[in-house]
Amino acid sequence: MRVTVNDLTYAYTQKPVLSHVSFTLASGDFLTVIGQNGSGKSTLIKCLLGILKVPDETIFLDDVDINNLKRLYNVGYVPQKSEFNYEFPITVKELLSSAFHQIRKNSHYNNVINQLDLNRFYHENINNLSGGQLQRVFIARALINDPKLLVLDEPTVGVDTININVFIEILRKLKEQNITIILITHDRHLAEDLTDYYLELDEFLNYSFYKVGENK
Repeated sequence: MRVTVNDLTYAYTQKPVLSHVSFTLASGDFLTVIGQNGSGKSTLIKCLLGILKVPDETIFLDDVDINNLKRLYNVGYVPQKSEFNYEFPITVKELLSSAFHQIRKNSHYNNVINQLDLNRFYHENINNLSGGQLQRVFIARALINDPKLLVLDEPTVGVDTININVFIEILRKLKEQNITIILITHDRHLAEDLTDYYLELDEFLNYSFYKVGENK
């Protein structure tokens, strides 16, 4: 999926958090967004997902104005784990089934389950899972509807080193499938060998968008 952001500015109650941000991604590009807390990373995500309203002709997905899309069918989102309600008793199967847009499971659904090795705990309550297992479930939920764009918000927070390495290999396979990936992280080195572009944000409303290997 192609992503175009034109002069994006956003403010909460007259407090600006993003100022004149512009960048373009081709289908299959991998963008790593970095910045400290308060730099606007989460706001950028919410704008890209249509959660926050932006002016017309600001954000385009596959050359279509996001404001003209009733639903983002081709976009997968992996939120921060802190955004999920863990008190709700639900199994992995129930969580994924509720997110699946089709009535019956298909080969793609089953491939995602197998690719992420979820069969071992497919019927487990999510509260019984490790951080790495839970992150795989979140990624599966984002992938089961075959997205063209995948957005991941701080996906490795609370995940051990072994599972971080597994996560990176999952991203590598997704990149090979020509899925456009936007990764939000504090660690610019997390997926540096997969990253095509960096977008750096800071709390002073500055930003830098540049291709790997090029000067800022």
